[in-house]
Amino acid sequence: MKNETHADPSARRQGHAVALRACGIALAVGIPCAALVPMQDTASQDGRSLEETRVTMSKWIETQQIIGRERNDWTQGKEILKGRIDLIGKEVSGLDEKIKQAEASVTESNKKRDELVADREQLKAATTQLVASVTAMEAEVKKLSKLLPDPVRTKLQPLFVRVPEDPAATKVSVAERFQNVLGILNELNKANSEITVSFEVHKLADGSSAEVQAIYVGLAQAYFVSPTGEAGIGRPTADGWKWEPAAGAANQVLSALEILQGKQSPAFVPLPVKIQ
Repeated sequence: MKNETHADPSARRQGHAVALRACGIALAVGIPCAALVPMQDTASQDGRSLEETRVTMSKWIETQQIIGRERNDWTQGKEILKGRIDLIGKEVSGLDEKIKQAEASVTESNKKRDELVADREQLKAATTQLVASVTAMEAEVKKLSKLLPDPVRTKLQPLFVRVPEDPAATKVSVAERFQNVLGILNELNKANSEITVSFEVHKLADGSSAEVQAIYVGLAQAYFVSPTGEAGIGRPTADGWKWEPAAGAANQVLSALEILQGKQSPAFVPLPVKIQ
């Protein structure tokens, strides 16, 4: 027993060295050396225990390193996720703003649509009123056509042809119909303020027909004189113009014709007039 005791000093020194190294490693990683005292006793007794301790410490250190790396990765991942969350939050805020703008736009569009619908209804009502007005005007113009002298009626015939026979079935626009009626009325107003001379064929008192010169004073009165000196007076009626002899007015009508044609100086010429 004494020999064994004296034979172990080198092994003990080796065990102490290993224990010191283990203690140094333990201090480096923050483990109290007191926790390695049992390891020192075990290492002094069994070399395999020292090896296991070294392997265990190596794995423990490796585990701590892995934990550190995982912690760093988790921290970085946390920052990345936070950045993504902030970005998504901004996108959500932007989408909310766009939604609000879209809702405001929809509201404004609905308001404009309602205004347009109201305007359309007003236009429809105005169009209906205009159609009724132009239809009434066309009917009155047709009545006037029978009261017009032949020269004026012939001049306005292209415009009268454009008056629709059936106003309810016509495809002519309201604007064109108004334009046509106004064109007729303008020509009638112009003809009514003028004195015109026309060559026409009329029946004379004896029943024969002859070419005569007619004087139209506006649209209400007319006179003619034949080459033989026979005169007549014409007036508009519901059935057209009616002519009747005016034997006593032949000289006056002939004088008026010569004045209009520049053959005589202007002078006052009395002519018979019948006002209805």
